[in-house]
Amino acid sequence: MFGIGLPELIIIAIIALLVVGPKKLPELAKSLGKGLTEFKKAADDVTENIKDTLKPDDVKKEVDDFKNSLLFGKKDDQEDHTQASSIKDEANAQTPKDSANTTHS
Repeated sequence: MFGIGLPELIIIAIIALLVVGPKKLPELAKSLGKGLTEFKKAADDVTENIKDTLKPDDVKKEVDDFKNSLLFGKKDDQEDHTQASSIKDEANAQTPKDSANTTHS
């Protein structure tokens, strides 16, 4: 826990007992525990929201849409995806001719 061992915790507890007093120490510990619990819940909520926001499939789709809009100057409509896919397929189908087969004399 934060790199603090048992001897350090005992020293901190003794100092807290001297500073706060034996009557208010349990009350202080209780409120500190509640505060840490609330902080942990808030941190978990933020982490969960970030994970939900940045799902890998959504990010990949957004990157593909952005790339297509830059390459083809179109917005992300269904027709545009179909046209972009057909253009990609055509580009992949065209293979450069082998230079050994095309000799010029």
